[in-house]
Amino acid sequence: MKKIILLLAICQAVFAQDQTPKPETPERHEFVISNFRTESGVTLPQAHVVYGTYGRLNAEKNNVVLLPSHYMATFRGYEWLIGPGRVFDTSKDFLVATELFGNGRSSSPSNTPEPYHGPRFPVMTIRDNVEAVHRLLTEDLQVTHLRALVGFSMGAQQAFQWAVSYPAFAGRIVATSGTAKTYPHGFVRLEGQIAAITADAAFQNGDYSAPPAKGLSAFGMVWAAWLYSQEWWRKELWRTTSPAGTTFEQVVDRFRSRFIPGADANDIILQMRTWERHDVGASPGFGGDVERALRSIKVPLLYMPSETDLYFPIGDARYEAAFIPGVALTPIPSLWGHTAGAASNPADGKFLNEAIGRFLAAGK
Repeated sequence: MKKIILLLAICQAVFAQDQTPKPETPERHEFVISNFRTESGVTLPQAHVVYGTYGRLNAEKNNVVLLPSHYMATFRGYEWLIGPGRVFDTSKDFLVATELFGNGRSSSPSNTPEPYHGPRFPVMTIRDNVEAVHRLLTEDLQVTHLRALVGFSMGAQQAFQWAVSYPAFAGRIVATSGTAKTYPHGFVRLEGQIAAITADAAFQNGDYSAPPAKGLSAFGMVWAAWLYSQEWWRKELWRTTSPAGTTFEQVVDRFRSRFIPGADANDIILQMRTWERHDVGASPGFGGDVERALRSIKVPLLYMPSETDLYFPIGDARYEAAFIPGVALTPIPSLWGHTAGAASNPADGKFLNEAIGRFLAAGK
């Protein structure tokens, strides 16, 4: 059981959590949209959005918090914010945690029938995901306003898109370890990781008969080099959250052989393509101007980049924050790189919960 928990933690880009009691088990739901037209122009006969809920929706429907998932994650990726001593109390808050297209549970290359199976599945954008979740909230749950929205990584990308596409839908927004646009260096990184998978002869242009194991192993190793800061590796901070006796070689092997256990290669690539194309400036009405889109944001926004994030460098966050009215830029002082934004260690968990708690309390 401990091994399974560890593997799931790696898949969520989080190696360990503190010893605070776990929140209640969420309820799983699935919302289906017929004839969902994507930004690419492809219409999926059915688009499935898997989501989980914690707590209960009150009669006024004013206790709703949206938690959009990050890369290849399930709806349980935000439990570092839920429960005793943390930001969200499920006796009061109704938490809706959605899963991105391409994670293997929501509509994905691996679970969609032909003619859109595998490599023929359309590239989905962050706006596609936001549009689907907006429909989920308004049509399935009859919710027209969120108390708050909190997003980490690709969840932060969704948070920014919500702020631009639906500027009055959420009362407050929090974005951790993620930006409003994927800049060229991020695109190059993602292309390198995609290349690691597709270089495997077994990949067969996405029509593989068996998983491209060598490509997936190479992908895991490339990913590992970017996930944490250089100083995290030098100081061997993996020792603080790994079982006693764990060796450096074992840590490396986790990425080489078990980084995202059981994940489909086409799904992994699809979500990287979604990541690559993220740009709030490309939203209708902004003509590709990211600065103009950021200036349009009206909702109070807590922007929490990790000081050592190699995926979403803090310089990009500072650049964006200069254009967002009313932004609270609060860097996470951490050596844990990208994962700091998801409480991958107790110190960052404490910092995040306290900062987010203060920010949301100020809006009551």
